[in-house]
Amino acid sequence: MKKKIRASFQGELGAFSQIALRQLLGPDAFPVPCERFEQVFRSLKDGEVDRAVIPIENTLHGSIHENYDHLLNFDLEIVGETSVRIVHNLIAAPGVKWNRVRRVLSHPVALNQCLKFFAANPNLERVTHYDTAGSVKTIMEQNSQDSAAIASSVAAEIYGAHILKRSIEDDRQNYTRFFLLERPAKQKSHAHPGDRKTSLVFTTRNAPGALFRALSAFALRDLSLTKIESRPLRGKPFEYLFYVDVLADVAEERMRKALGHLEELADFLRVLGCYPRGK
Repeated sequence: MKKKIRASFQGELGAFSQIALRQLLGPDAFPVPCERFEQVFRSLKDGEVDRAVIPIENTLHGSIHENYDHLLNFDLEIVGETSVRIVHNLIAAPGVKWNRVRRVLSHPVALNQCLKFFAANPNLERVTHYDTAGSVKTIMEQNSQDSAAIASSVAAEIYGAHILKRSIEDDRQNYTRFFLLERPAKQKSHAHPGDRKTSLVFTTRNAPGALFRALSAFALRDLSLTKIESRPLRGKPFEYLFYVDVLADVAEERMRKALGHLEELADFLRVLGCYPRGK
């Protein structure tokens, strides 16, 4: 029998990261939940799992800065991306009726993304919890008859709960982008079919026009940047790392020339991965 791929993610079973895992690896991948993001990265680095899935940005709340830092600190490679529409559902134990609910548990970010729902139901107490899926796990373990949780439909499925109200989030255009990570491959393929994206990180000298000149390496070759993110450079106050996503295959000639150009200008440059562009 074919060995199942083991993939780590942050959160309890049923977290939105597990939905991303399914989208990236299919339903047969074995999910390995971790308490913290650093544990996700370390589990892959140490060979405890075959892949890892991490969120990198949300359309409402922006970038997950901690994971940008981990991408720099761990020698892992981005090999895929996907986006998950964040649908928040009100979930309760079987038999619990909507009119009996008095408390709602969830991660504070999820609670804050359902403010219109709480405004329409002022009798409900908002209770912050460590995780969206974890809130479903908690109410099921306690067999709570007056509590509900806000989480994904997958969490309801996994823990045997039932959905009282579907899609109670304020904004239906709420998406989170996820990366699929692997340990670096020893041999690289030189040809990649389809649209691809390259992620990299670099630093420049703290001088007038330095960033402009660095980014011109891509502009001069008509390469499109889909994201640029700055992060503080530790040990050098008020200096920054720049994370960039480029719509190009790292094996393309113009991309190779752009990276060569950037290498001449940058104090530090590292390609984090080249992967199929997510839908």
